[in-house]
Amino acid sequence: MQTIFIAAKVAVSLIFLLYASWSDYKTREVSNRVWLFYAPIALALSLVEFLLYDSSLLPFFGLSVGLTFLIAFLLFYSGGFGGADSKAFMCIALALPFSTDMLFSPLIPQGLSPLAQLLFPIVIFSNSVLIAAASAGFILLKNIFQRLKEGKEFFEGDLKSESFGKKIVVLITGYRMSISKLKEKWHIYPMEDIETTEKNTSKRKLIIVPKEEGRNEIVDRLDRAIQTKTINDYVWSTPGLPMLIFVTIGLIIAILFGDIVWMVISYFLN
Repeated sequence: MQTIFIAAKVAVSLIFLLYASWSDYKTREVSNRVWLFYAPIALALSLVEFLLYDSSLLPFFGLSVGLTFLIAFLLFYSGGFGGADSKAFMCIALALPFSTDMLFSPLIPQGLSPLAQLLFPIVIFSNSVLIAAASAGFILLKNIFQRLKEGKEFFEGDLKSESFGKKIVVLITGYRMSISKLKEKWHIYPMEDIETTEKNTSKRKLIIVPKEEGRNEIVDRLDRAIQTKTINDYVWSTPGLPMLIFVTIGLIIAILFGDIVWMVISYFLN
């Protein structure tokens, strides 16, 4: 019967996280009502499960939740996570503090790590970060192949003077796109802008944290600069995939396959 509770918690988590990911992708916002519903349902299911079947797990439940909350707070206040990302991990900790192997054993046995059995949210977090990093690597390779194909520099004109750090962020999160396509695709954000200097001249600059606010104004400025031949027709842009999407994928991978980091470590140790 305990597996019924675990299955319910997995189902509830996936429903809320899939909706939150969709909302974040479409609007770049997630209503707090999502977490206000998710958290108490998750907590209630976990408490009833442990009280009915194994109350000795309650201290470990508190440990898993406490450490996850601490990490989520630290990442949020350091700027590593957005508010929705942090709340998502807090809710996951309430719902799935331990591995779900009682319900579904990982398809790869090595995926069931000691960390997964006691701190399952941390495994979901590490999976999420790795998936996000993999997507960044894919984008970087795409940009390199495009550079080799076209024979053009990554950064031209004023963008050459931008810092190395900014250029790296742009190369792993964005790609060049025609202004016409950028205007059509509202969910894609410009990673550069045109600003007016003190000498009343225009200067091109990179944006490493694109935001919904002011997006259309930036696109208009870039369009005007292109019309006046100040810059070429292609500008750096990013789809800006929300971290919540990677969190949801990280959860699914943790359930089906387990701890990616542990699998890699086990592979090299063996």
